[in-house]
Amino acid sequence: MNRKSLKPHALTAALIVALAPMGSALAAGEGARVQNAAAIEAGAEFSGFIVKFRDGTAERANPKLVAQSLQGTNAVMAKSARGTAGLRHFRRMGLGADVIRASRALSRAEAVQTMQQLAAMPGVEYVEPDLIMRPALTPNDTRYNEQWGFFDADAGIRANTAWDVATGTGIIVAVLDTGQATHSDITGNLVAGYDFISNATTANDGGGRDSNPADPGDWTTGQCGPASGSSWHGTHVAGTVAARTNNGVGVAGTAFNARVMPVRVLGTCGGSTSDIADAIIWSSGGTVSGVPTLTASQRAHVINMSLGGGGACGTTTQNAINGAVSRGTTVVVAAGNDNTNVSQATPANCSNVIAVASVTSSSARSSFSNYGTLIDVSAPGSGILSTLNAGSTTPGAENYASYSGTSMATPHVAGTVALVQSRRLALGLPLYTPAEIESLLKSTAYPLAGACSGGCGAGIINARAAVDAAGGGGG
Repeated sequence: MNRKSLKPHALTAALIVALAPMGSALAAGEGARVQNAAAIEAGAEFSGFIVKFRDGTAERANPKLVAQSLQGTNAVMAKSARGTAGLRHFRRMGLGADVIRASRALSRAEAVQTMQQLAAMPGVEYVEPDLIMRPALTPNDTRYNEQWGFFDADAGIRANTAWDVATGTGIIVAVLDTGQATHSDITGNLVAGYDFISNATTANDGGGRDSNPADPGDWTTGQCGPASGSSWHGTHVAGTVAARTNNGVGVAGTAFNARVMPVRVLGTCGGSTSDIADAIIWSSGGTVSGVPTLTASQRAHVINMSLGGGGACGTTTQNAINGAVSRGTTVVVAAGNDNTNVSQATPANCSNVIAVASVTSSSARSSFSNYGTLIDVSAPGSGILSTLNAGSTTPGAENYASYSGTSMATPHVAGTVALVQSRRLALGLPLYTPAEIESLLKSTAYPLAGACSGGCGAGIINARAAVDAAGGGGG
């Protein structure tokens, strides 16, 4: 799976760090690393910083001491020409790292300088920006009357024949997204989820983290780009994973007897790396402070992340993914919609994930889809019909609509993973490890009939061949 494999500090040392070149990956604070500063310099959005203290430090043992350490950093920064950023300790993450927020908006240069100052604190292992991720979505208002992605001869995933063998029974797919709007074509297939958005303003539901993953809408009024209506993105993704099937209405789901765990990480203007990392840990059965830990039978077997942003894969995100994989959870991620190399899109460029590109019904790479050697497989992502909501801002009537994006390709793959694992369960065989799942999807994929400039991985996933192989049969 691997692609690549405070105590107040001395004023003099801190000032030396402040004079270091902006954006340098310097070593400070006893070898601390400033990571992914280039993402900020390139204009990536961020909501603060993630600071990890080394094991054995007082701050690592007691989060309250982090706030004391920040007092020294604020004092040093107050003496600089730029003035203090008003750093404060926001919360501790499930990985043991700490989220640090500034009291005001920072320029790119100030943000990089702040990272350098944080890295200068004694005992710091690494510092990285808490990047903002957004839904990997290219909306398309055109409505299709059929779900070509399931059965198209040279571009579909061949789920219609896979359903003769497996339907996802016994498997849970966590959808880390905008949450879930009420929809009768998916409600019966939901299990309890969680709202991991810790910023009350971004959450848009009047509070921070809680056990209610309902999507209140992610509309904007121009505070982070052009004003936009609510996307109901998580509801669309969930329908592709496991919409109810053979019920005489609406659409079918890839693994229609699987269960969807809605995990809310994206709100107004997106979601933070720190919230997403905690959600990865929790949904896979790990421990996050302040959130009830899932039992072995409740944890997700698959995580779908139809989201992303620019920059390198951060240490925080990578560690969260590694933890999920170590617990047996397969992580499936959208490649992104910028028609660029996926090496520049995170978390699709992280190790131990299945990165998914999008194809059209003509069996060619979708014009928006990212590409490159880090792509693992491809799946239908252009003009995908699924469950949605008609509300322009807050929830309205349930409906259906077609969207386009690698966000739409990814749940086809996550659903297929659920089909494969349910086949193993039905036969009394051990579930595949995430590495085995990735290998299986690649070995059973088939080539695109059309063009795929830049690289589309092993090809389009073949659900029937994959479930056959999971049971020992031929694909």
